[in-house]
Amino acid sequence: MAAADGGVPAAGLVARQWPQAGESRVPNWIYTDPEIFAREQERIFEGPNWLYVCLDAEIPNPGDFTRSRLGTREVVAVRGAGGEVRVLVNSCAHRSMQFCSANRGSVKEFICPYHQWTYDLEGKLLGVPFRRGLRGQGGMPADFRPEDRGLTQLAVASRHGVVFASFAQPNETIEEYLGPTILGWFDRTFDGRELKVLGYQRQRLPGNWKLYQENNKDPYHASLLHVFLVTFGLFRLDQKSATEMDETGRHAALINQRGEQKSNDATAQMRAFRQDLRLADPRLIDPVREYPGEATVVIQTLWPNLVVQQQSNGLAMRQIVPLDARNFDLVWTHFGYAGDPPEMTERRLRQSNLFGPAGYVSVDDGEAMLLSQAGIAADENGECVVEMGGRDVASAPHTLTETAIRGFYRHYRAVMGL
Repeated sequence: MAAADGGVPAAGLVARQWPQAGESRVPNWIYTDPEIFAREQERIFEGPNWLYVCLDAEIPNPGDFTRSRLGTREVVAVRGAGGEVRVLVNSCAHRSMQFCSANRGSVKEFICPYHQWTYDLEGKLLGVPFRRGLRGQGGMPADFRPEDRGLTQLAVASRHGVVFASFAQPNETIEEYLGPTILGWFDRTFDGRELKVLGYQRQRLPGNWKLYQENNKDPYHASLLHVFLVTFGLFRLDQKSATEMDETGRHAALINQRGEQKSNDATAQMRAFRQDLRLADPRLIDPVREYPGEATVVIQTLWPNLVVQQQSNGLAMRQIVPLDARNFDLVWTHFGYAGDPPEMTERRLRQSNLFGPAGYVSVDDGEAMLLSQAGIAADENGECVVEMGGRDVASAPHTLTETAIRGFYRHYRAVMGL
């Protein structure tokens, strides 16, 4: 079968057939097949898509750098002498060794530790030890041209302090890529104020990377799995909410307005609801309004590797890093704004306890990834049902739906040729 984008499916994928029901059924083999994973790296992570790399605030000064992972490829984002941000593949042009091993720092140049090939902040090759040999012996060939052996640079796009890159030059600006609906939510969080990094967390999860994209496009589970969210009224299906997507379905936003710890006909169906629970320190869920509109929670899932979290005043970038078909890393960058008063920074840090590897909410998701992958791996010929809210792909004025997951797989199938 021909791929949806005109390409030819990878060898071995011809036998794979998506269920006839379309996006409302997801075959288990997409979470386990190494050939599918390899195809994802080629078409999604190294394709013409904008992938999240870092925040400007992580590299504020010339020479500042941070390492990042785009799919299985490692890159280094560095601020040049003129203030521009470059994203370089972390692979020396000599023997492909990773030239940078520090997570972040500041340098005047990059020196590969293996043979000391040296590059400037733009990736230009500056020096090769013994290039002209020693005492008439050895050396590089006479026609060796340093200008031809610089580091590989990626296309870079930035908006309001958020840096994206691409291995293949997309034919869309970052604004066109996000689309007007999601761009509005993006700019609500990234409104031009200077950002400030508050801290990092990292966890390794035994599941396919797509499970985490699904999890954050799935408001259905939030009122059933998360005792903390349901009990304290932070995100519940009986509250004013919406599910919004861009035209392609690749990006989505789950929007919710905080309620109260009260029982009703909806909470009767939520086993996680605990009306008797009380917090020893209620400041943990004591948010203040800081954005226009009534939404207190906006979770954005941006294709393919980013979740932007705004839960009350807790802000974080969640970067998805696929390792193989059955494992991924999740990197959390908690942030605020440079102009925040100390009490707001303290509030954000306090609320960050809900998230991360051991967060009061997110710890549930980590276990869900493990158990989902285990069940899927035991039945690779099975399929997942994604029919809550119907079988169509459309934004909805509520969150009792799995439409954002269906939208994700509509786009995924087109890109992958499935």
